[in-house]
Amino acid sequence: MLSPDVMAPLANDAIRALPVYLGKRQRRVDDFFTVEGAASDELEIRGDVGRVKWIGRGMTRGRITLVGNAGMHLGAYMKGGTIEVSGNASDWLGAEMSGGLIKIGGNAGGQVGAAYRGSLAGMTSGTIVIEGTAGLEVGMRMKRGIIAVGGLVRDFAGLQMKGGTIVMRSGAELRTGAWMVRGTIVSLTPIPLLPTFTYTSTYNPTFLRLYAKHLETLGFAIPFEDGDGAYLRFTGDAAVPGKGEILVWKAAHQS
Repeated sequence: MLSPDVMAPLANDAIRALPVYLGKRQRRVDDFFTVEGAASDELEIRGDVGRVKWIGRGMTRGRITLVGNAGMHLGAYMKGGTIEVSGNASDWLGAEMSGGLIKIGGNAGGQVGAAYRGSLAGMTSGTIVIEGTAGLEVGMRMKRGIIAVGGLVRDFAGLQMKGGTIVMRSGAELRTGAWMVRGTIVSLTPIPLLPTFTYTSTYNPTFLRLYAKHLETLGFAIPFEDGDGAYLRFTGDAAVPGKGEILVWKAAHQS
């Protein structure tokens, strides 16, 4: 397993001998990777590993820096530490994570921070920041934590959401917040809303100021000054019924 928890205590020869799988066939790490450097809880992976799954699975500490693209299930079940990817990440990024930070410099696939099929809850803590776009079902059944996406998010963002916060700087496609029970979805651009969401007020929530400052330290900026505008608040999904909220930014100059 490619994670600091497994590799930090090991000498390079022991790391080279670790088992990995090519399909159902067991191989060694050094069949695919060159291993070098001194023992550390920081792991750097260079090259396109877009077909390598489960990197950082369940990690509790340390740092993974990936220069290239990452495969499915990156940071799944993660409990702590940091993963930073310069390229894209595939589906199930940070699925059911309970702590730590994941930063993606490119795009992400579907089911970011989501619950696996048959599981009742997705991510329960931690932060995921994606500079590019994200796929379907972002934050599905998430209970806590923050997911911030710079590019467009595809359908069903916040599906069956139970808590936590999703921030979308470039908006989303269809069915945002479908069957959500609790939690907050923030969109900085207008998005299509389901008819089961009801407009309730226009305001500037105090907690978003804190979130904005936190995300800014991670390189993700969102507007939060009162003079710049306000958020339109919609509650739902009434089809559940739910008590979640979708906040849509309205700039001061917009009519």
